[in-house]
Order: sequence, then C-alpha cells, then structure tokens
Amino acid sequence: MFVQNRTILVEKGNSDKVIARFSKEGPLDHMEGLIDISVMVNKKSKDNEEVVVVIRWESQEDWKNWEKSDAHIQGHRDKRGQESPAFIISTLVNMYESQIVKRGKAYANQ
Repeated sequence: MFVQNRTILVEKGNSDKVIARFSKEGPLDHMEGLIDISVMVNKKSKDNEEVVVVIRWESQEDWKNWEKSDAHIQGHRDKRGQESPAFIISTLVNMYESQIVKRGKAYANQ
C-alpha cells in the first residue's frame, strides 16, 4: 500500500472549507487503485486548525497513474496563476510505503 499524507494548517474557523473541497466528488474518486480518502481535523490549538488528508493507494504505481492522468494535470492547469486561499497557513505533503497493516476485529465483521 502507498499512502499520501497531506497536512494543511489553516486559520481558526476555516477547516470546514478544506473539508468541503475534499468532500466533493471528483476524478480522483474513480481512479483505479484508490483505496480510500480520510479527512481529519485537529481543532485543539487556539490559533489555528490542522486538517490531515490521508489518501491510500493499492500501490505506488496506482498513485503515479493518478499523478500523470489527464484529469490531475488539467486540475493543476486550471489553478495555474491562482493564489492559495488566504486562510491556508501551510501545507506539508509526505509519501509513505506501508510496511505493515494489521486489521482489527471490527474490520473482520465487515
């Protein structure tokens, strides 16, 4: 499994805008090899909110196919020259090759 982890730091009260973006149906949702997308919010800080987006792929090759897909490239072209929303403080992206996945009891019941 290949995992992309995106941590987006936003000004307090703006995490819902990031959540809305990742909640919309889009081309990513129909890509071969996409396992799931999880969006989590940490509102513990008094100054800002942290939105963590975890996108899991069956393989790094599946992720690469998304990166070079027409839909992904066009999405970046459409945003070229646009500034990031002012409420976004920073974004950090990391990629991981999963080494171990342990399924819990709740997973077995699905």
